[in-house]
Amino acid sequence: MKTGKKQLSAEASEELLRTLKSRFEKNMNRHKGADWEKVQAKLEANPEKLWSLDEMEITGGEPDVIDFDKDTNEFLFCDCSAETPKDRRSFCYDHEALEARKANKPENSAVNSATEMGVELLTEAQYQQLQQLGNFDTKTSSWLKTPAEIRKLGGAIFGDRRFGRVFIYHNGADSYYAARGFRATLKV
Repeated sequence: MKTGKKQLSAEASEELLRTLKSRFEKNMNRHKGADWEKVQAKLEANPEKLWSLDEMEITGGEPDVIDFDKDTNEFLFCDCSAETPKDRRSFCYDHEALEARKANKPENSAVNSATEMGVELLTEAQYQQLQQLGNFDTKTSSWLKTPAEIRKLGGAIFGDRRFGRVFIYHNGADSYYAARGFRATLKV
């Protein structure tokens, strides 16, 4: 159960922490040397981050730790579902693109949805890093944080894995497809 202010109830927090711990322990190759107790302590100290991770979880993202930044002392969680999260598909790139559509508007945009969830879209570098940990998006694709110079020209970038390699490509930011969604990251 969620409370009104982007915070989970104690019961929901415990359930999510159990899920995250189980996934963490089953996928140690994603975070070699990381210690779950340290991750859990940071999560318990930041209930709003736990709320955002729950949003990632309930939309099908299967978040897990994929990196640790020694400079900022932060763990990086990322959606590790095999395909882009199913409850975050069929979105155009951002609010500007959503507003520009005259007909057949999608339900939301990737950037709006990420903001509502308190998370970020993956950068191209983070997407490449994720793809080093397994084969992701072999049937789907994921919008990526798009450089301003590309977005200014009406485009946005996305990534997928086909034919045994990772591709980063472009589309009009207002386009949307049933197989394209977005993956999220969260620093804790």
